[in-house]
Amino acid sequence: MKILVCISSVPDTTAKINFTPDNKEFVAAGVTFILNPYDEVALSKAVDLAAQHNGTVTVINVGDATTEPVIRKALAIGANDAVRVNAVARDSFFVAKQISDYVSKNPFDLILCGRESSDHNGSSVPVMLAELLGMPCVLFAKSLTIDGTTATLDSEIEGGKEVLSVSLPFVAGGSEGMAEWKIPNMRGIMSARTKPLTVVEAVEVAQKTRLVSFDKPATRSAVKMIAVDDAGKLFEMIREEKKII
Repeated sequence: MKILVCISSVPDTTAKINFTPDNKEFVAAGVTFILNPYDEVALSKAVDLAAQHNGTVTVINVGDATTEPVIRKALAIGANDAVRVNAVARDSFFVAKQISDYVSKNPFDLILCGRESSDHNGSSVPVMLAELLGMPCVLFAKSLTIDGTTATLDSEIEGGKEVLSVSLPFVAGGSEGMAEWKIPNMRGIMSARTKPLTVVEAVEVAQKTRLVSFDKPATRSAVKMIAVDDAGKLFEMIREEKKII
């Protein structure tokens, strides 16, 4: 079984985010980048499936050379080899198109992604990729088992879950619970240095979207303290200032 895991490099969730004065570009200086946590869940599941079904795991990333430390971490977790599409990701369609082009030339039995990236939270790459490849897609998958050429997945939906059966190959977007995160051990970290990392050039893609500007959430107002014997004022503030009730 050949498994492909799509990974992305995202800012650490504890990083302080800043933009250029014109709010058109993200300032990456001083920001630590990590393997997208949702992709890490998908990768952990892929490693487990490969062990169960005598398979291999390839990770693919669309990014420039600065993303290679994140790719090496994925290799340390247990991927067999990696591919980096040498381009800075413009948007979800650009990423999906690059990955679909690679997969069309190098078929896989299963493609796993995280349910979304922790920076853009779009959940769009898995479905775009599946559409481009003509494959089924299951999003928000919380479990995945494979029996022969058929997979069974629990997918998170509003108010509960649905159990789906799908034939390989397909694309799945993994959520928390699909697998336990794997911590790279020293052997994995050392072996990651010698595992193959292939760099391929990006294909031309028409630009579908164009960034206008970034904007930060409004700064939170200072905390207002209310005396216990004046608790009724709280409801007045909620109604008059916050317009909630």
